[in-house]
Amino acid sequence: MSDEFDRFAQELQEQIFEETRADYGDIAFERWMNPLYMGKMDAPDGYGSLTGSCGDTIQIFLKFENGKVKEASFLTDGCGSSAVCGSFAAEMAIGKNPDELVEVTGELILNILGGFPKKDEHCAFLAGNAVQEALNDYMIKQVKDEG
Repeated sequence: MSDEFDRFAQELQEQIFEETRADYGDIAFERWMNPLYMGKMDAPDGYGSLTGSCGDTIQIFLKFENGKVKEASFLTDGCGSSAVCGSFAAEMAIGKNPDELVEVTGELILNILGGFPKKDEHCAFLAGNAVQEALNDYMIKQVKDEG
């Protein structure tokens, strides 16, 4: 009985993976399987948190050094699509100065993914907007420190 159940579970898992890869593409599937830059950052220089109409929240954490993002990370309580987009948003922020961070948008995330199901495209915009919130937080702190 156990071998039969294990075989069924393995076949079901493989089917889920095949369907997910077909729907989301190789790039998103690989990041779904192995999200990068996931985790909370202590004392970030910039922090953004947004909740989408779907109920998912994406948080972005930025640490700057010499005017550029040295470290970035994300957290989400949402679906795999939110995790994929949050992961790419954090990755794209690294090495950028504030002017370049403005270019990290939902459109850019979707372009890098090379396609994403229409029903999940909002996750890319949520992640891009969370980066902009983190940038805004950083810029406000800079002004306060100068004043």
